[in-house]
Parts: sequence; structure tokens; C-alpha cells
Amino acid sequence: MQQVITSLLETDAYKFSMGQAIYHQFSDYKTTWSFKCRNEEVHFTAEMIEEIKNQIKLYCDLRFKEDELEYLNNITWIKGSYVDFLRLWKPRFEDFSFGTDAPCGLTIETKGTWLNTSMYEIPTLAIVNEVYFRMAYDYTELMNSFRERLEAKIAGIIDGTYELGAFSEFGLRRRLSGEAQELAVDSLAKAKLPAGNIFVGTSNVYLAKKLGLKPVGTMAHEWIMCVGQGNHKHNPAFSNWYALDAWVKEYGVLNGTALTDAITTDCFLKDFQLTYATLFSGVRHDSGDPYEWGDKMIEHYNSLGIDPKTKTLLFSDSLDFERATAINRYFKDKAKTAFGIGTFIANDTKVEPLNIVMKTTACNGMDVAKLSDIEGKGMCKNPDYIHYLKRCIDWRMKHETMTLR
Repeated sequence: MQQVITSLLETDAYKFSMGQAIYHQFSDYKTTWSFKCRNEEVHFTAEMIEEIKNQIKLYCDLRFKEDELEYLNNITWIKGSYVDFLRLWKPRFEDFSFGTDAPCGLTIETKGTWLNTSMYEIPTLAIVNEVYFRMAYDYTELMNSFRERLEAKIAGIIDGTYELGAFSEFGLRRRLSGEAQELAVDSLAKAKLPAGNIFVGTSNVYLAKKLGLKPVGTMAHEWIMCVGQGNHKHNPAFSNWYALDAWVKEYGVLNGTALTDAITTDCFLKDFQLTYATLFSGVRHDSGDPYEWGDKMIEHYNSLGIDPKTKTLLFSDSLDFERATAINRYFKDKAKTAFGIGTFIANDTKVEPLNIVMKTTACNGMDVAKLSDIEGKGMCKNPDYIHYLKRCIDWRMKHETMTLR
């Protein structure tokens, strides 16, 4: 196979925004990441696993080029000290381990500094996806169905079937291939979309640079999990406060979209009081009912005396154009809305896409976990830690009467 990842820019933008904050504040943190495939019928063959290993070795041979570093340096919120660090940085194949002891036939784990292991997640998932679909199916047939569906999507926007407001492409980790993702992003960027539809950009920094688009992304669950739970002195029920505080230290009012569901949105709102609600430009939804979540956030902003129409509700949970249209119309005139749409843009074919993830499972030798607004999105190896985290959150929700402003 041709090389899947050809540039170290080929990752999601939030890896750089988190990476800079990790470099400046948590450079000594160490993390473990674990791969999981949630598709019960999928099996990775020995040949696929060897190709995945080969592709990750090729990725680990990459270095940032000077024009790529200059591109990063020109992004408002990226600082020169971090760019200088990236000039020296390289992925380490030694941080990866592979196995076959899983229902899907493939295990991948990475261990090392958080600075390193955080950067491996997205390229690894993109590699696994592309290797699987090229080796398990007739790739030409998949691309033909991908093109047909992409054309139908764009036609649906143009004829008014879809009204998406501001939307971006978030599909790198689960894309069919690099070719497919570039085709989709380039086609959406060039399409003459009617009023009410704005294609903002892509999370793929490499494609954003290549196509002259905006790289989009702020923070992921790993930020809240590691900052909030990676220090044994911290009560994990306050994970959001520690994470928001560190983010504001790094960025002030820049690059501010807060992720709400790392340890449930209700617990997040305990810490997302007047100061942070004012400083952050908006919030991101990634689990649970989007309508209930949006109404809850609007009510919260109103309770703080903040006009929700000045804030952005960013939706990013398993969206297609139909769902995004319905959400957009529901919240119209109530708040700003934006949508990060991934697999539906980057891997929509006649074949069901892979549902694969790579999650942080330990930080500084301690378990960490995500407790989303619905069951099934977390991945922790220690059930006792999940029980402990739930008890901490439950105690805080029942007993804390003061809120942090």
C-alpha cells in the first residue's frame, strides 16, 4: 500500500492546541492509550495487522517541514516556543505495542509522555481505517459509492433539503482514505452553497493548509481526563475546573470552546460559572440528547445573565446532514449553532464504517475515565475506578451548594 500518513500536520487541529498546553504545563505527564473496535463483526487479518504496523513505522519516520512549521506559527493561538519544540519532535515507534487478543483480532497500545502519545491517536486510527477498507473490500467500488453519496449530499444542500448553518468536517480519524477525505473537503469548499450554509473548514490541519481552509478544533476528552484525574491530589469530580483553569492560563480568551461531557454535563455546569462562561466562546456537545443539552446550556447562560445568542453551541456527536438540519432549525434564533460532522462526510459508502476509538486509559500510572451523558462511550480498564469516580461526582452533586464564579 502507498503511505497513508504523509505529513505530521495530518492530524486534528485540537492535537496542536492541547499539545501546546501540555508542552507548557504538563510536559512530565505520562499516559497510556488503548485501541478498541466496537464493530462486533469486524476482524483484522494477520496481513492487515502487518500493514498497519508498516504504516505506523512510516508515520514514525516523518518530521515537520519548515513550511509546515511556518504555517503553524501563523495560527493566532500557537506560540513560537511550541513551534520550536515541534521542530525537534518525532514520533517513536518504540511507544507502540501490538497484539491479537481482542474480539476484532487487533490490539494497539501506546505508552510514553503525554506529549508523544496524544499525537499518535488520530494518525493511528486513520491508518487502521484505510488499511482495513483497502484490504477487506474492493476499494474502487467503495470510492464510486462515496462519490455518488457526496454529490447527493451537496445537491441536497443546494436544493434546500439541508440547512446546516456553520459546519466543518471532522472525519480524519474514521475516514475511508486520505483520497476520499480530500475529495469531500475540497468539493464542499468549492460548492456554491446557498445562504444559511457556511462550510467553515476541516479539523485536518494538513488539508486546511493544502486547500487554504480554516483548521478547526479546541479540546478533547483527554484534556479533562488527564489534567483533572492525572494528579492524585485532585478530586476527580473537579476535573472540569482544573482543565478549564489550565486552558485559560494558556489561551486566555483565544481558542475557547469547552467540552462539556467528560464527567457529565451536569457536573461540568458546577464549574462553568460566570468567569469561564464569559471567557469561553461556546461549548461542544458530544453525547446525550442534543436538544436537551442545548436547552440546558441556554438556560445556564441565561441564569448567569449571559445572552446565549452571543455563544456558540457546537454539536459533534454522530451527525449526518439530516440531524444537523433539524438541530439547526430548532435552535435558530436561540443561540449560535455550529456542527462538526465526521464519518458522514469522510466515510459514507455502501459499507458500514468502522466504529474505532483510541482512548486514554491511564495517566501518571493512575486510571482515568470518561463518564459521558450516555453509557457506552467510555473506556476504562478498572471498574473500581469507574465506581469511585461516580461516587465522587454523586457526592458533589448532592452536597455542594456553593458554585465557583
